Amino acid sequence: MRLATWNVNSALSRLPRLLPWLDERSPDVVCLQETKLSDEAFAEAFDGPLAERGYQVAHVGEGRWNGVALLSRVGLDDVERELPGAPRFPDADSPVEARAVTATCGGLRVTSVYVPNGRAPADPHYAYKLEWLAALRESVTKPATAVVAGDMNIAPTDADVWDPALFTESTHVTPPEREALAGLLGIGLHDVFRDRWPDPHLYTYWDYQKGRFHQDKGMRIDLVLAGDDPAGRVAAAWVDRKARKGKGPSDHAPVIVDLDTAPDGEIGPIVPPASNPVR
Repeated sequence: MRLATWNVNSALSRLPRLLPWLDERSPDVVCLQETKLSDEAFAEAFDGPLAERGYQVAHVGEGRWNGVALLSRVGLDDVERELPGAPRFPDADSPVEARAVTATCGGLRVTSVYVPNGRAPADPHYAYKLEWLAALRESVTKPATAVVAGDMNIAPTDADVWDPALFTESTHVTPPEREALAGLLGIGLHDVFRDRWPDPHLYTYWDYQKGRFHQDKGMRIDLVLAGDDPAGRVAAAWVDRKARKGKGPSDHAPVIVDLDTAPDGEIGPIVPPASNPVR
């Protein structure tokens, strides 16, 4: 089974790249984030092309912001369209944001997540982020067969940020966020990419500005957290940097994890040595 996660930063904008990427990489299960489409708009644009490729689809959207999806060629059963116990922002009367969708795919309980950004430690959105992460942890009731994949908006350690000093006054690196992420690992999930590639400076996100991708000034905030069963089956885990190149990319690259077997020539992260420029 090949599983991938990708924050596409607008599914409609990424349509010319997403479908060819599916054809090239042929993932069995795909977690998408930041689709930025309503369910109706996503269905109109994607249901036909995805069905032609053998995918069942579960999408949870709200239009202009957020939005998550699961695409699966190995079954899509018992779909949950929101995170149980998810907090609401800015108040209890607000609708639940489209940040999580869960289904059983190929015997695994897979959740595509788009964790709130948090904005700044003093911002109410930061407290919301921590509450949301607590709800996410509580939602994983059978961690042994769980996969939680997506844009976590947290760099697990300083090794996951190109320059930690630049982020000391912002989110993504604060101790409470990292402790919340560690809480997910504490219930039995594994950061399968880092387990396989302990070397630092392997990123999944690069800001569009200031040529940061070409200078490899990024962050690793897109994670695949897996329980003992899938984690023990990992044959390859890598960042598909090719998808971040060229015209009209997302600012995130997909993370791909192969379970049981991996195609020849695709074992390992597509990432240049730190001493070489990105081409």
